[in-house]
Amino acid sequence: MWIQLIKKITGKTKAECDEAERQRQADYEREKKEHEESIPKLTIEWTKKGKEILDKKYHELWGKCVPIRLDDLYRGMELGATLDIVKELNAGCNLEVAKEIIEGQGHSGTSFSLICSMVKSFCDRGGEFVNYVRS
Repeated sequence: MWIQLIKKITGKTKAECDEAERQRQADYEREKKEHEESIPKLTIEWTKKGKEILDKKYHELWGKCVPIRLDDLYRGMELGATLDIVKELNAGCNLEVAKEIIEGQGHSGTSFSLICSMVKSFCDRGGEFVNYVRS
């Protein structure tokens, strides 16, 4: 009976569902391996991008942070999200504009908190920004 229900809900047989899941898992593992192999190159790229946007006093800390973030859950997504916000804050944007940027990035609660922490760590206006977006 449950096999018929699976077919009715998904439009696939159990074997087709199992195969789709196997393929999804294989794709995930391949993408994960490709990302891990690209970490040295990405570390260089993200370190350079950070130096273009961040105040010089943050360069050393950014250089230490980049490989850690690339090898973590979000695979470096937070690096670009942070730099997008810091770039605007450093250019003098008002806090509402920066808030619109972070809200437009589509974060979960965890990634939102991570971005806030990173902006606070890499921008002189970071504390002000975090207080504003959390109020």
